[in-house]
Amino acid sequence: MGVASKGSQTRGLPAELTSFVGRRREIAEVKRLLAGSRLVTLVGVGGVGKTRLARRVAADVRRAFRDGVCVIELAALESPDLLVQTLIESFGIANLSTRPPIEVLTGHLRDKQMLMVLDNCEHLLHECAVAAETLARAAPGLRILATSRQVLGVAGEQTMVVPSLPVPDGDIERLSRESMEQSDAVRLFVERAGAVAPGFGITDDNWEAVLRICRSLDGIPLAIELAAVRLRVVSVHQLLARLEDRFQLLTTGSRVLLPRQRTLRALIDWSHTLCTEQEQRLWARLSVFSGSLDLEAAERVCAGDGVAAEEIVDLVCGLVDKSILIREEDGAHARYRLLETIRQYGRDRLREAGQEDTLRRRHRDWYQDLAVRAHHAWFGPDQVSWYARLRTEHDNLRTALDYCLAVPGQAASGLVIAAALRFYWIASDSPQEGRSWFKRLLAADRRPTPVRARALCVEARLAVLQSDFATAATLLGEGRHLARRFDDPATMGAAMYVAGLAALLQRDLPSALTLLGGALDHSRRTGDAIGVVNSLIYLATVHSLLGQSRKAVDRFEECLAICEPRRENWFRSYALWTYGIEVWKQGDTRRAVAMEREAVRLKEPFDDRLGVALCIEVLAWTSCGDGEAERAALLLGALREIWRSFGGPLFGYLADHHDACELAARRTLGTRAFETALRRGMGLTLADALEYAMREDRPAGGARPKSSPLTRREMEIARLVAQGMSNKAIAAALMIAQRTAEGHVEHILGKLGFTSRVQIAAWVSRQEQEGDERGPAGGSP
Repeated sequence: MGVASKGSQTRGLPAELTSFVGRRREIAEVKRLLAGSRLVTLVGVGGVGKTRLARRVAADVRRAFRDGVCVIELAALESPDLLVQTLIESFGIANLSTRPPIEVLTGHLRDKQMLMVLDNCEHLLHECAVAAETLARAAPGLRILATSRQVLGVAGEQTMVVPSLPVPDGDIERLSRESMEQSDAVRLFVERAGAVAPGFGITDDNWEAVLRICRSLDGIPLAIELAAVRLRVVSVHQLLARLEDRFQLLTTGSRVLLPRQRTLRALIDWSHTLCTEQEQRLWARLSVFSGSLDLEAAERVCAGDGVAAEEIVDLVCGLVDKSILIREEDGAHARYRLLETIRQYGRDRLREAGQEDTLRRRHRDWYQDLAVRAHHAWFGPDQVSWYARLRTEHDNLRTALDYCLAVPGQAASGLVIAAALRFYWIASDSPQEGRSWFKRLLAADRRPTPVRARALCVEARLAVLQSDFATAATLLGEGRHLARRFDDPATMGAAMYVAGLAALLQRDLPSALTLLGGALDHSRRTGDAIGVVNSLIYLATVHSLLGQSRKAVDRFEECLAICEPRRENWFRSYALWTYGIEVWKQGDTRRAVAMEREAVRLKEPFDDRLGVALCIEVLAWTSCGDGEAERAALLLGALREIWRSFGGPLFGYLADHHDACELAARRTLGTRAFETALRRGMGLTLADALEYAMREDRPAGGARPKSSPLTRREMEIARLVAQGMSNKAIAAALMIAQRTAEGHVEHILGKLGFTSRVQIAAWVSRQEQEGDERGPAGGSP
């Protein structure tokens, strides 16, 4: 499979929170299959350990793939239509083109040499099969490792049935304690038991009981882990007795399930029986959530009908103690997650109780309210925290939108949610997903309403950002008609703004000036502060392009004067980005660079790769004009790859500056030196290019110091990891998006060849002790 380059990345591969036990033979077999096949599927019953095995293999082989590994978790994805979009997001692709998503994905992967892990494919079997076959055909360097309860059924697919962990067989009387302790199933039980009962270990008195427990559980990892947690309250011998009672009852039950499925079902049934009646109710109700949830959501969605809101916190604590809920850190707050097998069991109980429809609607209502509150708070000091919250709740927002499409008469509520997320779709780099929801929701409810008018304008804005001007015009036509019909000046103003932005991007400056000026007037009359700053940013840009510098500066300054007291990030970042261009044109390069760097810092909490790329673009121009042609050429090379991944330069009205910078750098360096720097830049990731562009010392040629393979930002995050901080806590401390923090930690693990955060902490300690770290300039570009 070759040797990976230093630029290889790992996406979506979390550090292991618990030890990985056994599976040597299976790991070796999966590696062998991957070496000879483009698609390998790990098949097995729920709880047998397919996910852990796939992730361990991915961690082991990532260095063999030049472009790294990407692990994509599909359990929380309920909508088959979003599979390809989810893959695009997982690979970090900003899809701003109008091409079909599958074409964007294949274009990105075509020349990549990497491993993609598709985890939990069984509920999206057909879609995963089609995607895997398409990608395998288009990207010869791509290997796919899938996990599923069923085979995908794709030509060339190699499958491996994941077995249970081996348990010694034969008469117990003939087995020794030493041989039993070598069993992977026994080792797993002992390790997990020790986590809940410190000091637990194999003794002469308990080894036979432990062996009988592991045999009765068929060596199924999830069953072993569920059983081991019982040692918090019972002894090994009591646990064995209760298990035997359970399985005796099970033999009179359903014969439809396979033996291993019956074993796991018995364990979950037992866990359910050990819960109080109220805990059982909450377990069932929590199954309507996707991904994770917080305590407030549980209280709002699950209370009522026999469960009081004030009971929820104690019931959640009980479910955590019984290992039904998994507690996760989220900065200063806790979140909770159900394992997929546990969630499905709870959903079955909810359906049997006749409460599934009620709870799904409550779930939708809560996330509709959340989205609307986030929109109203967007233009203010809590903008970043609201963005982080929406990002964390992305899976639940999708589930709420799915409900609106699946249940007749609910599409209007879906339009409210999707429209309230207008800035989130852009800030999270998800305009294509937003458009997908709008398309289906607008088709599901064609009634002429004010809600539809607003939704049409929001979708048109997303279409403009993808340069789909024809579709945007059609959407705006209907939106304006409905706005006039319902005498809705706010929506009329929004439609004029979108039309003005479209005119600007198509270089129709007179029309842009008229439309954006009209949008500004509408927004002032209706008291729409967001509409005012949106219009001011691009109206100022039009004045700048027309050579009307005084008017441009006045508009920019007015915009910043509105934004700064509100202590928000998003609009200020875009105002500073385009204002910096005007300042640079006026000859004040130093101030322009400072403005672009401040814009980048304001963007850090978001996943705004487009905005960051636009700032890097301007920093390349300023370098060229400041006599640093090699630096400019390197950044231009990075931007060539970045814009290609976006589907082409978005803001075409700035292309003249880009072309002039490239021509000047080529003339200064000469063609050969220019092409060399350009190629080096093309090898940089967006994160590397940003790190290089933000440097004030500007080392010639961007040479990488030998002291550390980490960038300065990565080194900063490594130190926080060494302090024991979670990704959520790091994101909160540095005011960056959680996904950004996760990406940095994954890059750190990949660059250092590590698989755990503990290894990072030890490495940081060694670096500090040996004095190898070289301060702020000690990272790579």
